[in-house]
Amino acid sequence: MNVDKTPPNSPSRGLSRRDFLKGCAVTGGVLLAGGFGYRQLHNHLGRDFQPDRTREYLQSIQPAIVPGTLPNFVIILLDDLGYGDLDSPAIATPNFKRLAAGGTRLNSFYASSSVCSPSRAGMLTGRYPVRTLITLPLHSTYDAMNNLLDLLGMYSYNVRGIPRDEALLPEVLQRRGYHTGLVGKWHLGGTPGHLPNERGFDSFYGTLWSNDDPPYAVYRDRQVEVPAPADQDVLTRDFTHAALEFIHSSRDQPFFLFLAHAMPHTPIHASQEFRGRSQAGLYGDAVEELDWSVGQILDNLDQLDLSGNTLLILSSDNGPWWQGSPGFARGRKLQWFEGSYRVPFIARWPGIIPAGLTSSEMSMNFDLFPTLLNLAGAPLPRDRIIDGKDLLPVLKNEAASPHDALFFYNTRTPVGLRQGQWKYYRRTITDNAAFWPLRQGPFLFDLSIDPNESYSLIESQPERASVLAARLESFDAEMKNNLRGWL
Repeated sequence: MNVDKTPPNSPSRGLSRRDFLKGCAVTGGVLLAGGFGYRQLHNHLGRDFQPDRTREYLQSIQPAIVPGTLPNFVIILLDDLGYGDLDSPAIATPNFKRLAAGGTRLNSFYASSSVCSPSRAGMLTGRYPVRTLITLPLHSTYDAMNNLLDLLGMYSYNVRGIPRDEALLPEVLQRRGYHTGLVGKWHLGGTPGHLPNERGFDSFYGTLWSNDDPPYAVYRDRQVEVPAPADQDVLTRDFTHAALEFIHSSRDQPFFLFLAHAMPHTPIHASQEFRGRSQAGLYGDAVEELDWSVGQILDNLDQLDLSGNTLLILSSDNGPWWQGSPGFARGRKLQWFEGSYRVPFIARWPGIIPAGLTSSEMSMNFDLFPTLLNLAGAPLPRDRIIDGKDLLPVLKNEAASPHDALFFYNTRTPVGLRQGQWKYYRRTITDNAAFWPLRQGPFLFDLSIDPNESYSLIESQPERASVLAARLESFDAEMKNNLRGWL
């Protein structure tokens, strides 16, 4: 029998289990520290913040000489409302229909993201959300999801609030002499430098985060007015009353009201007055209360004789989540098909926008930035790419879509585009629950005859698919070459 007589500390003896585990731990620690260090260096060097640009741009905007000639703006943004919810036979929406009857409805209006924070960033900056570095929903530091996303390195360049070098719609309007107010959900940062009152809003009554993100408190400006956990059953009612108070107090000057409701985002809530009203469960009850809210705003504008000088816009930040109707469209929130991005849109401005008009011209929520700035007489920034276009000619039925193509993102990666009637998707994860980890595609759909994206034409029209694929790749390369879009 051979006996190993090598002394325990001899260099030629094999590694013990203990030494092996020690070595693995040291190696893992080195790799972890190296990865963390690389990420910190990447975050520091790559984000390309240039706040002086925005400071100079805002300082260049002069107040209106005759403020009384400026129109008022009201944007009512609902949270996770589906494209089909306005017309559902299970939900009574007389005020949504009243609004549409008095204005223009766009049937091909898209959110700039399939989730909330990026969509709001796109709308308030006029830019694809990836340029703003907001590509995921933001979470409070108390939310476990915040820590998980941080651990996975999912926050673009570690950005946790809308960057200071982004020029926001309320900041520009404020410089022109508008009284600006946010009522409802902010969701673009909850730390100093990113709060609503620091980003162009004269007044704020609402919440900093999504309603599924604890601790959920209601703020008035910088102070907590309703401590966490706030009673969400009364949110729609309270936000509506705060919006009416803002309109009343601002009636003698141009104003911009951003009424960003928390509903019907999960967890769904409705007041006792509306519970059990609809034939669509609690979700439908919440939507019917939102419809009541819209009616209150319309009535108030009429009573104060402000309707004729007020552009009122209703939309949603993205498609429906667990409940709600995307209408004819395929897909839901967090997916890439029409149901996740195509959202309701109605604009009313008596005497300016035709009543009862429906348009299928494609547009995106970042178009509101240049549209409202042009109406307010404010110049667009010239030092950065503004992806949005003026929508007023479309709303007045005087022009076709100002966009040749619109692009759709999965966080930082473009996954598809629409050009005219055609929709193209890269090979990606689809909505098939049984095989969700598997990638499918690429796909090519003709929305003019297949609006619910059921039949891919990738095999029958390979040339067209190839052209659109090249366009998507080209846009992706341009974005990577100049992510922030500085000019």
